[in-house]
Amino acid sequence: MRILFALPGLHRYNRGAEIAFIAIASGLAKSGDTVTLIGSGPQPDGAPYRFLHAPNISREYFEAFPSFPPMRSEYIYEELSFLPGLLCRYRPAEFDVTITCSYPFTNWALRRPVIRGHRPPHVFVTQNGDWPAYRHNLEYRLFSCDGLVCTNREYYERHKEQWFCCCIPNGVDVSRFSPGVGRREDFGLPRDRQVVLMVSALIPSKRVSVGVEAVSRIPNAYLVVAGDGPLRQAVDALAANLIPGRYKRLVVTPEKMVDLYRSANVFLHLSKVEPSSLACVEAMACGLPIVAHDLPQLRNVVGDDEFLIDTENPAIIAEQIGHAGLTSSAGFKNRSMKAAAFSWTNIATMYRNFLEEVVELSREQKKAK
Repeated sequence: MRILFALPGLHRYNRGAEIAFIAIASGLAKSGDTVTLIGSGPQPDGAPYRFLHAPNISREYFEAFPSFPPMRSEYIYEELSFLPGLLCRYRPAEFDVTITCSYPFTNWALRRPVIRGHRPPHVFVTQNGDWPAYRHNLEYRLFSCDGLVCTNREYYERHKEQWFCCCIPNGVDVSRFSPGVGRREDFGLPRDRQVVLMVSALIPSKRVSVGVEAVSRIPNAYLVVAGDGPLRQAVDALAANLIPGRYKRLVVTPEKMVDLYRSANVFLHLSKVEPSSLACVEAMACGLPIVAHDLPQLRNVVGDDEFLIDTENPAIIAEQIGHAGLTSSAGFKNRSMKAAAFSWTNIATMYRNFLEEVVELSREQKKAK
C-alpha cells in the first residue's frame, strides 16, 4: 500500500505521537509498503520511508496566544501554521490511505474534497484523545474518517458502534528498551538518592506539580522531569521551593532515553486522561516499577502488579513511591517480558491489517455507488 502519515511535529519533536507514528511508519516501510511522512522537522538520515518537509511555526511561539474555539491551545495554532505547507505537499492521488492524529486542520486537509481523481480513505488515531470522534458541537461536528484507531479499550467500546474502528495500543522498541545499568553521571544525577522519573509534557493535564509535592514528602528522593511545555517556569519554581537541590528538568534525545530510564528507581505518571502512555510502556520495558493514576486503559497495559492508585493525595503517592522502590530484580525482568507483547513490530502488523481493511471497505463502498 501507499500510506501517508501527516503530523506537524514529525521529526521536530520527540514526544508520544511523533515517536509512535515514526515507529509505525518504519515498521510498515520495512515490511514492503510505500510510506510517506509529512512533518515540519528536518530531513532524517537513513529513514526507510520518504519524508516531506512542510514548514510551520513552533508551538512554543504560541504559548501566550489567547484560547478560543477552535484555537484552543498552542498546538492548534501550530497546526494552523502547518496547513499551507501540508496542502502544498499533499497529493491525494499518490496514496491509498492517509493517517493523522491531529485535529482539526490536518484532518480537514486530508479529507478535503477532490474535484477530479481519487481521495484516499482516511484513518484517525486517538493518540491525543478521542473527543473529535464523539463531540458534535463547534468544530467537532465537522470531524470524519473512514477508520478510527482507538489506542485503548475504553475508547474502542465508546466508538465501535459509530465508527469502523479497532483497538491498537502504543508500543516500544524492545531491541533498545530493556533493563540495564544506568548512567547517572551523564545526566548529573546523584548516586546516593532514590531517583523518581517523570517523562511528561509540562501541561496541566500531566500534573507534574503534584509529583513535585509528593516527592517533597520523601527525604531521600530526587525528582527528574524529562519534558518541556508552557508550565516549565511554574514547575521549576515550585521545585525550587519544595525540593531544593533534589530536582532536575531535562530535554533528552531519543537515543539517551534508555539510559535515563535505567538511571531511575521509580517511574511516576500522574495524568488522569491518558489515551495510551508511550512512556509507561518504555518504563515497563526497562523494568521500572510504575506509580500512576489508576486508569483502566493503563491497567490493561501494565497489569495488576504495578502501583496504580488514586493520585489525589500526594501523601499516598509518596507512600507508593516508597513501596515501588523496594521492587526486586525479578520484578524488573517480569516487566520487561510483559512489554515484549507491545513491540513496535507487533503494533505495525496490527496497523497494516487494519489499513488493509479500511482500503478494501472503501473500495466496496465506491463500487456500491
